[in-house]
Amino acid sequence: MSRRDDSVGAALRILEAEGEQALSMRRVADEIGVRAPSLYKHISGRDELIAALQAIGLRAAGQALSTARRKRTVATRLPAFAVAYRNMALARPALYRLTAGRPLLRDQLPDGLEQEVAEIVVDVVGGDPDLARALWAFAHGMADLELAGRFPPGADLDKAWRVGVRALGTPR
Repeated sequence: MSRRDDSVGAALRILEAEGEQALSMRRVADEIGVRAPSLYKHISGRDELIAALQAIGLRAAGQALSTARRKRTVATRLPAFAVAYRNMALARPALYRLTAGRPLLRDQLPDGLEQEVAEIVVDVVGGDPDLARALWAFAHGMADLELAGRFPPGADLDKAWRVGVRALGTPR
């Protein structure tokens, strides 16, 4: 494994254990046992680390959401998408927030990665890019609110997800 890969792995561990605020070049250098100045020989700066983590997050999203794409009909793909999206966000909240909750560093992401994941969402809804955006916005909003603890205690979030997905799946 390269020093860059070691650095990205350390950044991911720090992100998931301590959150984005703990992510610094000095902290990553300490984690892999080098001095911060020598880390800059392998990583140009914090933005490169963030972009690498966003790429990991996008790839993870693509893998998780691909399960929904394999369902037979839109009626079965939409609920599968919701479950996969929610599980992905709840399982790795810091990576989710870094990837979906802030601007992507598009100029530093691997070519075509964002489009590849977007195409999965478009496929899930049967090819309608506007419906795909609506589904993503619904799922993102629900996941964001759930992670922030913004729903009242006792709220039936499973039902809220089902109702939202059903509404999006209603023919126009």
